[in-house]
Amino acid sequence: MGRLFGTDGVRGVANADLTAELALGLSVAAAHVLAEAGTFEGHRPVAVVGRDPRASGEFLEAAVVAGLASAGVDVLRVGVLPTPAVAYLTGSLGADLGVMLSASHNPMPDNGIKFFARGGHKLADELEDRIERTYRAHSSGEPWDRPTGAGVGRVKDYDQGFDNYVAHLVGVLPNRLDGLKVVIDGAHGAASRVSPEAFARAGAEVVTIGTDPDGLNINDDCGSTHIEGLRAAVVEHGADLGVAHDGDADRCLAVDREGNEIDGDQILAVLALGMREAGTLRRDTVVATVMSNLGFKLAMEREGLTFVQTAVGDRYVLEEMKSGGYALGGEQSGHVIALDHATTGDGTLTGLMLAARVAATGRPLGELVRVMERLPQVLVNVPDVDKTRVSTSPELTSAVAEAEKELGATGRVLLRPSGTEPLVRVMVEAADIEQAGAVAGRLADVVKSALG
Repeated sequence: MGRLFGTDGVRGVANADLTAELALGLSVAAAHVLAEAGTFEGHRPVAVVGRDPRASGEFLEAAVVAGLASAGVDVLRVGVLPTPAVAYLTGSLGADLGVMLSASHNPMPDNGIKFFARGGHKLADELEDRIERTYRAHSSGEPWDRPTGAGVGRVKDYDQGFDNYVAHLVGVLPNRLDGLKVVIDGAHGAASRVSPEAFARAGAEVVTIGTDPDGLNINDDCGSTHIEGLRAAVVEHGADLGVAHDGDADRCLAVDREGNEIDGDQILAVLALGMREAGTLRRDTVVATVMSNLGFKLAMEREGLTFVQTAVGDRYVLEEMKSGGYALGGEQSGHVIALDHATTGDGTLTGLMLAARVAATGRPLGELVRVMERLPQVLVNVPDVDKTRVSTSPELTSAVAEAEKELGATGRVLLRPSGTEPLVRVMVEAADIEQAGAVAGRLADVVKSALG
């Protein structure tokens, strides 16, 4: 059996891979592991539990709450809120543990469980491994040490979570959004109430789409993975910009008033310059992954800012930010982390900060993003090859060197083994799309011949 925890919690098809029994068992295991680690020492433990609107979240929430309470943990049930809201409330309420039930941008049949440590930070890999080992041991028959009587956990609905979180979002903005018209696509997900409310309280005129979740329509042809509806709505309503979230609202993509898509790299570039101007961009540094467009790197260099690259995944961005003391980082997909105000990617906060920059400068979003030129990028997946030999094949090394020489300073090559499939991803950026496609095609052929 493979590792349960991936890079972002435990995910699978709800009631098939991710069952009520698994959710309950993992929650009990998490409580025991954190108790053994000393997290609960000297006080009665408290957990914050939230979910996105998926139908399966209803029974999975019940299982998680039952597991935690049976292990002696008091539970504050916050209902349907974004993942970053659960992280924020875990920290602001001084809870010992946070649990979010969501599969983010995945289709509705999927769901997931994500644990947050005290302070609202993602659990360390070592703790996830211990939780998994503990769960497996007890699912094989080892008995739990169970509290009884007054030792069992109590469960309460924490209805103030929505208002507390929205007030936090609006309170950290550098300026109001008065005069802006904003279209919000909530992906029929966890931000369907939060994001429109936050923008409205900040002063924007708000138009909404994708904000009527019924438990079945999350991410269904809407949100950050289907930006077409937002483009059309922004143009139709004559809005200044549009914001698209995913199912759990930890990411944000945008659209300018002409309907052009603004990706995470462009959002980072705009925010970086605004934060530098305000003196809040610590060490004049932005953290992003190796998949960031070369145009972003060139723009940061031109502006005199430092660009630190990490492996793909927002957890690696966050680790680098925390270790280096940086304030801003993110991914091309729209996971943006403003570490002074959030412990994880926060799509609503990102959208608010972007809109605040538009309001503060009086310049259209389409003009602000011209700080970087997004270079053409071609991605080719080469399946059924030995991905373990990517870095050791002389033939491949030679082909990459030749391609890099051809592309020069305005191009880039990245060969990346997939983390989950037997394939190699070939990514090429160049000054024009034809050159990028030609170089990517040649390299893909070499990957097939050298690693096939």
